[in-house]
Amino acid sequence: MARNERTAKDCKRALSKDARTRVFDGLKAPDMKIQSFLERIFRYTRAGSPVYVVAYVYIDRLCQNYPGFRVIPCNVHRLLITTIMVASKYVEDMNYRNSYFAKVGGLATKELNRLEVDFLFLMGFKLHVNVSVFESYCCHLEREVSIGGGYQIERTLRCCADEIKLKKRGVDGRYDHQVARMTL
Repeated sequence: MARNERTAKDCKRALSKDARTRVFDGLKAPDMKIQSFLERIFRYTRAGSPVYVVAYVYIDRLCQNYPGFRVIPCNVHRLLITTIMVASKYVEDMNYRNSYFAKVGGLATKELNRLEVDFLFLMGFKLHVNVSVFESYCCHLEREVSIGGGYQIERTLRCCADEIKLKKRGVDGRYDHQVARMTL
């Protein structure tokens, strides 16, 4: 992001080259800093750490799939609220409505709905993040923030995946009983 900010002083000059990814571009950059924006999203949505990691994976995939796309001040806020909302829907069991995410992100509900649909089509509806990819992104993020004292990312996806593997092998007999009870 910092590198892109240095190369893009004016949002009109830095717009995405691919018309499909211009959906995230705004006319001007919002006044709110990215850190404040992320803190606002966290404060009002209480999304867990795995949601932010998966959103990071989505942004990285988008940049890989569309090499002309750059994360710049004019699109980062829209991109963040969209990817965090989509990741939240994919990772967590209970979610807020789009209208609530729109309010938190400072967008109209219609606009966020459009961003979500466009994002899903840009991603080809491929939202799954396997455990090894999730783990590698966690490690990458932990390395990035280790300079500032370090931070351990909650790895609930890994724990859940390990539990599922163990339970499929029949290590925990109670699991089969619980599944049977839930399906009845």
